Amino acid sequence: MLALRLSRGARPAVQVRRLLVSVASAGTGFLLLCTLGHALGHQDDPAGSGLRLAWCLTPLAATVYFALAVARTDPGTRPRPGLAAIGLGPARLMAVSAATTALSTLLGSMLALLLFLHLRGDLTGMPFDGTGAEFLSPDRPLPLPAALTLLALVPVLASTTVALCLRPRDDRPKATPRAYGRFGAYGTSTRPESFGAYARFGARLKTAQPAQPAEPTDPAEPAEPSGSRAAGAAQAGADGTREVRQADPAPAAPPTDGHPSTDLPPLPAEPPKGLPWGIAILAAGLAAEAYAARTPAGDTPLPTGLTGAPDILLGWLLTAVGLAVAGPGLTHLCGRLLQSARPGALRLLAGRVLMAEATRIGRPLGVVCAVASGTYAMTSLYGPDTPDVGPLTALGLLLVTGCTIATLLTAAVEAKHARADTTAALLRLGAPSTTLRSAAALRAGAVLVLFGPLTLIVAELAALPLVSDR
Repeated sequence: MLALRLSRGARPAVQVRRLLVSVASAGTGFLLLCTLGHALGHQDDPAGSGLRLAWCLTPLAATVYFALAVARTDPGTRPRPGLAAIGLGPARLMAVSAATTALSTLLGSMLALLLFLHLRGDLTGMPFDGTGAEFLSPDRPLPLPAALTLLALVPVLASTTVALCLRPRDDRPKATPRAYGRFGAYGTSTRPESFGAYARFGARLKTAQPAQPAEPTDPAEPAEPSGSRAAGAAQAGADGTREVRQADPAPAAPPTDGHPSTDLPPLPAEPPKGLPWGIAILAAGLAAEAYAARTPAGDTPLPTGLTGAPDILLGWLLTAVGLAVAGPGLTHLCGRLLQSARPGALRLLAGRVLMAEATRIGRPLGVVCAVASGTYAMTSLYGPDTPDVGPLTALGLLLVTGCTIATLLTAAVEAKHARADTTAALLRLGAPSTTLRSAAALRAGAVLVLFGPLTLIVAELAALPLVSDR
């Protein structure tokens, strides 16, 4: 009930993002139901039906990834002061976010079921007889448990992923373990002790320090009151047993300019650590594709109707994972290159913001780069003698491309909200709004300059095995 109330009271932009999640869930659910329909009509080909079900994992992963990005930017489930007092702590907000995601994806799954039943003719009695009617199997009864199981995949996976990624974490520093020294003693030791140091003669005897005589006071200086802190500190240190304590400094006066103090977000202490691993995985994927180009042509069916060797699929998978892992590191490198060669204020601002947001937007950038390279490799192979793209293949490509681009835009919105305090501080300092827009355009241009050629290179190398097969 709380998730429904938060969903109804959200802003229009948040509602649009949730509606897009429902649309993506409906498309993925429809693909899964069409796979079930193909299995009903081709019971003598279980391997082909299983392969089509495996190809549905890519739209499923893209939909779950998009649902997670939307849940991260949901302002209704963001921790705010005072919510814990009414029982809405971090764990409860995480549960509300998972429930909201489950409601959005469940709505899409129900729409997919209604559309599939309508095309089969179960609702109107007039089945669809156009292109792709073989995936509906209107002449066979639909097993309802199997259909509901397939439709439940998107809500269950999306809500579980959101709950795992948004679970509350303990950010308190961990206590340092106690360091034990010699036998029977504990505590942190300043230096290591040798064997027998405790029993050495005179090691634990304290030499008495003679008391230093008190310095004569200047009669011209005013005497401190007996109850003051400075007088008490001086009396405590006169006998030599305790250290002389300085008086407490006066508290700093609050700012009088009428503006609250704003702390700028610090830069990451170190660049993302996934760049070497991402480059290694990407190189392994390209090597697998190059090896597939030298092997004889295989008969593994691809989503676009082409065939290839199984090594091609392994190479594509490794390439996509490598780009996704190396995305934050490449974005951080792009921000560092912007600040090189004596940068001005504009380049310095754009580079610092890009480095600070490398972890947040780098991974969606890598995923978009992987999807764009795969799409470009597929479209570059089509000619007069290649098979046509079916409606389900086009729907799958549209889902994967749309979900990845929407995820990137959602991550950009999240990054904009995260640096709202920094933007407000710059505006209070007198920075013109045109400078902030120019910095945003410079960041976008730098990212395109780095990721654009990389996408084209990976796409050309990914298309080599298919070109050799033809």
